[in-house]
Amino acid sequence: MNNQNHNAVPLNATCPACGLLCDDVTLSLTPELSLQNGCTKGIHFFEDAFNTSASASPLLAGKSTNLETAINAAAEILANSKQALFAGLGTEVQGMRNIMSLAKKTNATLDHIHSESTVSNTRTMQNSGWLTTTLAEVKNRADVILAIGTDITSTHPRFFEKLAWNTDSLFDKPSPELIFLGAPEASAKENAAPDGKEPTIIPAKITQLPEVINALNSLLNGKKINVETVAGIPTNTLISLIEKLRTAKYAVIVWSASALKIPHAELTIQSIVQLISKLNENSRAAGLPLNSGDGDSSVNNVSTWLSGYPTRSRFNNGIPVYDTYHFATAKQLASCDALLWISTFNPYPAPNTQAPVIVIGHPDTKFERMPDVFIPVGIPGVDHNGQMFRMDSSITLPLKKLRDTNLPGLSEVIGKIEAKLSNRMIDGTAA
Repeated sequence: MNNQNHNAVPLNATCPACGLLCDDVTLSLTPELSLQNGCTKGIHFFEDAFNTSASASPLLAGKSTNLETAINAAAEILANSKQALFAGLGTEVQGMRNIMSLAKKTNATLDHIHSESTVSNTRTMQNSGWLTTTLAEVKNRADVILAIGTDITSTHPRFFEKLAWNTDSLFDKPSPELIFLGAPEASAKENAAPDGKEPTIIPAKITQLPEVINALNSLLNGKKINVETVAGIPTNTLISLIEKLRTAKYAVIVWSASALKIPHAELTIQSIVQLISKLNENSRAAGLPLNSGDGDSSVNNVSTWLSGYPTRSRFNNGIPVYDTYHFATAKQLASCDALLWISTFNPYPAPNTQAPVIVIGHPDTKFERMPDVFIPVGIPGVDHNGQMFRMDSSITLPLKKLRDTNLPGLSEVIGKIEAKLSNRMIDGTAA
């Protein structure tokens, strides 16, 4: 990779590659990129980021143009729209604040690229509430960790290193016992403790998890199951699992909504939440939903505190409206009259639509169909500062600027588009 103009001094950074937001990462940029305290996912993110063009130029109908012209063209499309869709939304806190302001001015619909999984968690929380924990509590208190449908480390690689095997905790406690239910067996087995203790693996298909979790709830509620196996799992194995959860000092149940690719996944999550609630009648347990990435935790927190709703919402004359079904990107693409696609962490292409398309995002974004306007912007945590919510939403962490580029930040671009729209309204030229 070309390290021209990069500082030779090692840089401390927060890694936005997953929801753990590891802030103990040190990058060395010369003679080549290396990470201390990094993981494979973090290395991949920073390698891709530092190999992007630091001087990509905006495009108007596929032809190179300047930033001012591109902003004018984007403002023109949004000014003429009546039902704009702002989707992707791969950004950090300040970027989402500016997006919310522009959406309110244009009566736009808002939907995150990973909202399909996030909505399953949101529906559960809205319908029945839940008891969840923080990463600090997992590190300091958990003595049993049950992962359902996920090996955790494929999406959050340093989870066990930082939270399970880390001996720097507030209390003198043994390493937690790990149990994987319905997780990919090969990768789950790799999460052995430093002392060599193997995790407990309970095989099950993702599609069988609703049946298994319902059986666990029945057993916890004192019901007798008159079969030898449930979804191929010996009933005695499930009884033993319930006993471990019941006698734990602090059990943590982890799930990933994005891994539950089954119909009505929210009902399965609700069953997990019911299990946790019942355990808390006589012991202590908590849930930990994993996030999907691309700023989804930050985006939904910002949306909620500014409008009262997470994404899959729409502004109607400045008033927010929320609908997890009708305001999904897949639904809106058929009826929107303008699409603003935002993806700054990764070069995800915009979905196909017949409406005019504005893409503001990663400089290396590739297109099957060239958008009407493309404005490349800096990558948060590499090209400019920012803030992100950690996956447990308990704290925000700073993203640091690590290099100098000619790329504007998303907040700057969105702010200029909004200013153009405001000027049009003042001049009386708005559609």
